[in-house]
Amino acid sequence: MNFERRISFFKKNWRKLNNRFSSIQIIVFYYLAMTILALFLFSLPIFREPGSHVSLLDLIFMAISTVSVTGLTTIDINSTFNNAGVVMLEVLFHIGGLGIMMITTFFFIVSKRRITLKQRQLIMTDMNQPRLSGIVNLIRITFSMLLIIEVIFGTLFSIYFYLKGYYHRIGEAIFYGFYQAISAVTNSGFDVTGDSIIPFSHDAFFILTIMLLIFIGGIGFPVLMDFHGWLYHKRSKSKIPFRFSLFSKIALLAFFVLFIGGTLAIWLLEKDHSFAQMNLFDQWLNSSFYSMTTRNAGLQIHDLNIFQNTTLIIFSLLMFIGCSPSSVGGGIRTTTIAIIGLYLYSFLKNENDINIFGRKIAQEDVRKSVVVFMLSAGMCLFSILFLTATEDHSLISIIVEVTSAFGTTGLSLGITHDLSNTGKIMIAILMFIGRVGMLYTLMLFVPKETRDLGYEFPEEKIIIG
Repeated sequence: MNFERRISFFKKNWRKLNNRFSSIQIIVFYYLAMTILALFLFSLPIFREPGSHVSLLDLIFMAISTVSVTGLTTIDINSTFNNAGVVMLEVLFHIGGLGIMMITTFFFIVSKRRITLKQRQLIMTDMNQPRLSGIVNLIRITFSMLLIIEVIFGTLFSIYFYLKGYYHRIGEAIFYGFYQAISAVTNSGFDVTGDSIIPFSHDAFFILTIMLLIFIGGIGFPVLMDFHGWLYHKRSKSKIPFRFSLFSKIALLAFFVLFIGGTLAIWLLEKDHSFAQMNLFDQWLNSSFYSMTTRNAGLQIHDLNIFQNTTLIIFSLLMFIGCSPSSVGGGIRTTTIAIIGLYLYSFLKNENDINIFGRKIAQEDVRKSVVVFMLSAGMCLFSILFLTATEDHSLISIIVEVTSAFGTTGLSLGITHDLSNTGKIMIAILMFIGRVGMLYTLMLFVPKETRDLGYEFPEEKIIIG
């Protein structure tokens, strides 16, 4: 009876907390709780190599990097975690990349448990969705798709690694085959071998496949949902044309514009430098890979120190932008930069509204995009200035580190483990904000209910420019 009273007391107080705090605040609390859980798991001997010692700050850094699926580490994963630890990392990649609410809701669906309205609101917040309708179906379809993709490509990589002789034992080939598939889909970018995917740098098939998996993970769950609907529509042979959502169209447009633009810029900068000894196909393959991986995966096939500073700045810009919203990635997101670009274009044409694909972009979305861009740029600039004062590293190294942390990418010029304690804390904060999102971080401090004044002030023009 005493146990039942405790359960009742817990439920009662949990309802009070749900009513008191906003959905955003609860979601952030969940990610903090998951970080603490990851920290606890990292401390367990069952997941560690014998004799490995890691400081508390480094474990906290690793926990935040894992939950945010960034990939930056201050420790050597290969000598710190055993195979069980790597499997545990893969589980955490899914929780961090796909989202806590997606994982828990999927298990609710499988166990046929009822999903309450409050849970649906939390799902909508965690997945950055504008409406409640269809949210559970979105999770069911996208989660199933991603798991099937991981199994298919994990099996493909396992067979390929063994037949090509990358790993001579079938168990080892399976272990790393599935790790590479999961790492690419979740865009985690953690290096568990010490060489990232550098040993595969001349394997065009592997690199192109990894790029495809990075694209699937970073394009956005609603786009995957639309693609599933399009396939179903094709099979049904319906005469009614299928219409992709405006989000999917803008996300795909922005993704490919950035991908093609990044590929072209990297090729032009490096074709006579680090890519000078390659044939034309390999030059374009390497350029396109880095245009893709800098957008959130953090996988690398070279030591980044071989690239020119101008190229590294291009990398930093791509990492700052990141992937699509409602995906496994971070950054300011592709739709944000797309809306800002469209806003500038409409301003130059002296148009009041942003029109694209036969639809008008809501003014609220334009304001959000500008706020996210300005605050994110300001925060990254402050972080760069702060780390320049506290760390003894080159400016370009710090720029790459900051944008990599904010974009939850994981690329680095090798300075992460040499950061001071202050620098590690700053980078850890950036990783967490990058995972939660700049807009949600800002709204975290906004009360659940805001008061509407009920009146407007007179308008007055000021001089601009």
